[in-house]
Amino acid sequence: MKDRILALAALLQAVEQVNLMANQGQAQTEPLAACINSLFVFDAADTEQVFGNRHQLKPGLKRLYSQLQGESSRDNAITRIALNVLQLERQFARNAKALAAVHDALQEIAVERDRLGATHPDVLAKLGKLYAEQVSPLGQKIMVQGNPVYLAQSQVVAEVRAALLAAVRAAVLWRQMGGSYWDLFLSRGRMTQAARELQGLV
Repeated sequence: MKDRILALAALLQAVEQVNLMANQGQAQTEPLAACINSLFVFDAADTEQVFGNRHQLKPGLKRLYSQLQGESSRDNAITRIALNVLQLERQFARNAKALAAVHDALQEIAVERDRLGATHPDVLAKLGKLYAEQVSPLGQKIMVQGNPVYLAQSQVVAEVRAALLAAVRAAVLWRQMGGSYWDLFLSRGRMTQAARELQGLV
């Protein structure tokens, strides 16, 4: 359960950054960096190692707990995008060609990430392009709503797409750890408790 909760928290952390960029024009640097850096971890013993440590997922755990608590604390825009990401992940995970193309591209972009940093505009632009070319076409396009002023800016769009790529990566991890749609309906109580406990440990 812990690994699934951390992966789901990572997904929501990435989606929350998408929402911030769409509405405010910029993300929170450290939460976004944690999500982006996870794209370049190809071998890890567990979910926590993918993100460095669970402290990196504190914003995502907080968001997950809020989403699970009920209508009063739930952000419907984040819920909608997250569910769309989970649907897109299914198409991506079944496409061996896309999986290989993304893996190879990430290995190339990793060199630039190491030199410039995870949230550098050039790195985010390349990740956004990768999402647009290899992942987004596989399923129904994820519609991100926000301030038209920001969504008309090419750099913001690229950063939104980069964060969506990180969200898909977290969704893949969630599935690999045994996550399923049934968890969201049948295990909500256990998930809420686990998210609360993990928040207390970060």
